[in-house]
Amino acid sequence: MRKMDSAHLESFLEMMAVERGASAHTLEAYRRDLGDFLDRLEQASAGRLADTTGLDVEAYIQALAVSGLAATTRARKLSAMRQFYKFLLAEGVIDEDPTVTIAGPKRGRSLPKTLSVAEVDHLMSTAKARLAGTSGRERLRALRFYCLIEVLYATGMRVSELVGLHLNDIHPEFHYAKCFGKGGKERIVPLGSYAEAAIGAYLDQCRGAFLKGKKNPSLFLNQRGGTLSRQSVWAMLKQYGDQVGLGDALSPHTLRHSLAAHMLENGADLRTVQEILGHADLATTQIYTQLLQKTITEEFKKYHPRS
Repeated sequence: MRKMDSAHLESFLEMMAVERGASAHTLEAYRRDLGDFLDRLEQASAGRLADTTGLDVEAYIQALAVSGLAATTRARKLSAMRQFYKFLLAEGVIDEDPTVTIAGPKRGRSLPKTLSVAEVDHLMSTAKARLAGTSGRERLRALRFYCLIEVLYATGMRVSELVGLHLNDIHPEFHYAKCFGKGGKERIVPLGSYAEAAIGAYLDQCRGAFLKGKKNPSLFLNQRGGTLSRQSVWAMLKQYGDQVGLGDALSPHTLRHSLAAHMLENGADLRTVQEILGHADLATTQIYTQLLQKTITEEFKKYHPRS
């Protein structure tokens, strides 16, 4: 990557962090996607960023398609490029945005994967039953895991929101928790009775043992008293999914999607679910109504005598 291009990229990332409140995870994704594009430009001798044309961008997107990259990944990379060039245009680095004429790759929108209510019940009861058969550090880990999945399903939090929880974000006396979503936006999510009980048990029996006299405001801790990482939560769920026969069907996203689907199935208002999940656009939440319609159609075909 050219030195000047690298400087523009760093300026863009700084703007995204300071003005847009982009997370470290988001910034790293931008750095990776745009770095790859800028490296390709240099290899193709496309000249300065100011000289980049729509044909250069189109050639890059087509090369990604030829390499077998999924349409969703290509769309993400193009989105990053659009944001980058919009920034360069505003800064006066370029006179024209070469991405404005580029059509995004066509991609079908897949329905989110969810668990049935029975599967969630089995997941929770099995995790709770494990507590009776364990002791010592193993029991502490089992109790922490049980608390994690109860909170994930109760609140629909993203995993980054979950590990970002602090002790003072939990308000069981008012039956809610406070979390910070994308862009640092604060929202209030209800806590159900099962999640409240699990949090209480975790705080009484587990957290102090992990803390070992250290000071850490985070709710969920690792065994050394540090803040539990996103990667650790994913790994726990992956391992447990294999143990209970759910495999890759179990993830933080699956529990989040399952909460939304189950609430809508039971008659919840779409805007209520939108608020709980922290979606900025109601259209994002409406995808779950398609899941409901799919279930109704399947039940009709299964049971109606003239389907």
